Amino acid sequence: MRADLRALTPATLAELTNRGLVKRAAREIERSAPAISEDDEATVHATYDGGVTTALPTGGLEQGRCSCGAPGVCRHIVGLVLAYLNHSGETDHPTTGHPEASSEQRAPSVRPPADPDPGHAADEPATTTTAQTGWSPGDFTDGELLARIGARMMATARRTLRTGYLARVHRARPGDPVPSVELPTATVRFLVPGDLGFARTDAVAGARDDVLALAVWAFREADASARSDVDAQVQVGGTASATDNPALDAAVALTNVVLREGAVHVGAGITAEVTAVRRALEAARMRWPLLAVDDLVAQLEAYRDRSARYRPEALADHLAELHARRRAVTSTAERRALRSRVLGTDEASETPLRRARLDGLGARVSAIGGERTVEIFLAHADSATVLVLRRTYETTDSGPELAGRRVAGVSIGALAGGAVVTESAARSASRAVRLGTRRLSRTEAMTSRGSWKDLPPALIADDLAALSDELDALPPRPVRARVEAELVRVIPVAEVHAVSYAPGAQRLDAVIADAAGVTAVVSATHTACAPGRLDSMAAALRGELRYVAGSVRRAGGGVVVDPIGFALDGSVVVPDLAEAARGADPDDTPSLATDPIGLALDEAAALLAELAHTGLQHAPATMPGRLRAAAAGLRTTGLRRVAETAEALAGRLGPDPGDAAVAAWVDAHLRVNLAADMR
Repeated sequence: MRADLRALTPATLAELTNRGLVKRAAREIERSAPAISEDDEATVHATYDGGVTTALPTGGLEQGRCSCGAPGVCRHIVGLVLAYLNHSGETDHPTTGHPEASSEQRAPSVRPPADPDPGHAADEPATTTTAQTGWSPGDFTDGELLARIGARMMATARRTLRTGYLARVHRARPGDPVPSVELPTATVRFLVPGDLGFARTDAVAGARDDVLALAVWAFREADASARSDVDAQVQVGGTASATDNPALDAAVALTNVVLREGAVHVGAGITAEVTAVRRALEAARMRWPLLAVDDLVAQLEAYRDRSARYRPEALADHLAELHARRRAVTSTAERRALRSRVLGTDEASETPLRRARLDGLGARVSAIGGERTVEIFLAHADSATVLVLRRTYETTDSGPELAGRRVAGVSIGALAGGAVVTESAARSASRAVRLGTRRLSRTEAMTSRGSWKDLPPALIADDLAALSDELDALPPRPVRARVEAELVRVIPVAEVHAVSYAPGAQRLDAVIADAAGVTAVVSATHTACAPGRLDSMAAALRGELRYVAGSVRRAGGGVVVDPIGFALDGSVVVPDLAEAARGADPDDTPSLATDPIGLALDEAAALLAELAHTGLQHAPATMPGRLRAAAAGLRTTGLRRVAETAEALAGRLGPDPGDAAVAAWVDAHLRVNLAADMR
């Protein structure tokens, strides 16, 4: 008897293929079940009434052979498995309504999966089988991995192992008997105990098979260091010297040049140095510093082009970030263990996704000069992440007009407020997603019913108190992973307490509560490129509101949500794509309260950004005095340590600022921004 096939269920079959294929195969064998046999080499054979013959040896569904001529895993191979499960009569997961059925030549009818949605196959509950007790994917040997993925992918995996990577391991448990590993580039699920042929990833087959080895090694590390933990986050590998970072050192040296000279005085001659730095970071697989350098260069180019995209505060952020990442991996041994997390050494530049369902959570429309940028936020259930699809247009159209533009044959409005099933998606290291536009690329749109309850638990924040604690525990922003929608969450709304409008700021605020009564503030500000943002938000808050999706942050001691979408009973509202209309009147107009801490931090941040713009060597003579005045303001609000860094920088400025002045600027910037993020 084939233990690997007996461990499968219609749900796991749908996860390995797609739910539509499983339903079609189930209907076909219910009408006329194939004849099933098994030879001495454990190959299962099926003969259908139409003359189609199918064979499935060990090693996974991809090893199947069928005379129908369809490429890949066809419905006959799936039907063979379903029929075999009933033919065996002793399955751990009976697929019919008659688990006592005997082993006959013709298989009885098969109960197909009830949900036609191909994206949520993994969401079905299942029961833990005795075959899984005591088994761990860490038991696979390197020889088995080599036989499964080949020498080239094994070499790729070993390179990642040498640089180190972070993984989250989930062991089998009641309700979810499938052990899995979340990697930065993919999620791997081991659907059948002891058989690598049935390991499933959300990456396109063959494109990133190295993740199978990375997942097995992550389980080995978890088995050694956290055997009793059902869920464990582990650091795997990392034999490269954490103190020898020539690529990172070169990137920091580049920032020092920019900081001393300033955007005003850095010329095009820096291009050669930038090219060398980028090449070195790419070779060292330092994905996050590489992206920071790209953003830094983009700011310098925007200044040279006199583009509205140039922002001194963004330039300052990128300069400080590269210093912060270098400090984080070259300090103590404990910090060096964070190398892969801080540098992104385990991230692939792009990962193709296999057939995937993407649920629209909303959109954000922004304007810079004559450009409009639309960011569409899509929940990817397989990886429990939010991906961002970005499009920029040379136009003055606003959100409602942009909603009709099409991406991969689907309108922006349908993407942002519905769901798509696509076979042509690829995600970047920063979790940006790209949809294929070739003729053979398949992307199908579906209408959302306004229910986000089936999204992965990692994306649903149903406990606002726990969400607040999660935000408090985050590492400093400059050393976190450069993930586009890192803090986008879906929040179930139990009650809307109040809605208020601040006319001067053109801001609409609403206080919402979760089931436990803990509150958060949903806050949105008007912009001309999204004229219906506030009106549609006010109307949604007055309707049958079930969820709000948005980017979350800490402010004023509580959680603040910048909304991108609202799920009502039966529909999804995307404020930035909505038409302007008269919304519901707010309950009251709040008084304009001053924030002395915020004002003091904003003043200090503006001075630091000005220094990055003009350059430390070209700082105006008044700058030391202005920094000391800002430090005095910080002291009055109780931010003594932050004030000390501003004063130290003031003392380092002069006609020829050296490395000490650069270090003082970085200290001050990190302190100011960390205080701003924590307030």
